[in-house]
Amino acid sequence: MIAKPREAYRAYRISPDDTNRLVLVFDPIGDGANFVFAIEIFDPGGKTPPNEHPKAQEMFFVLKGEGIAHCGGKQVNLRRGDSLLLPPATEHVIENTGPGRLYCMTLMVPNDHFAELIRGGREVAIDDEDWHVLLGTAYA
Repeated sequence: MIAKPREAYRAYRISPDDTNRLVLVFDPIGDGANFVFAIEIFDPGGKTPPNEHPKAQEMFFVLKGEGIAHCGGKQVNLRRGDSLLLPPATEHVIENTGPGRLYCMTLMVPNDHFAELIRGGREVAIDDEDWHVLLGTAYA
């Protein structure tokens, strides 16, 4: 069993110009898992660069905010409570279209080098607004 207090979470921005960051919860490097579980946070107007994962399925579950997923020439709107599952090798972009931040639980199985990519980025702060969403409390 691996139990992790929230104080152990770390957030990373993969590239300096990225408008999203990931709070790692469990991953192969830190925890020996065969998957990556993170909370992905998109700044207003932010989006991922086009990307795909050759061997992994990726799942997004929207905790807060709204956005659009661009996948395989299609678009789907996302809002709180919506989910998205991408098969391996599906090029995709997740875009924040709302006025505030977009928060998604993100799961990738298997890792497909995602943890290494995340941890190779720059560690960034988890601010008060992020903590309120992670803890399920109101934020003014």
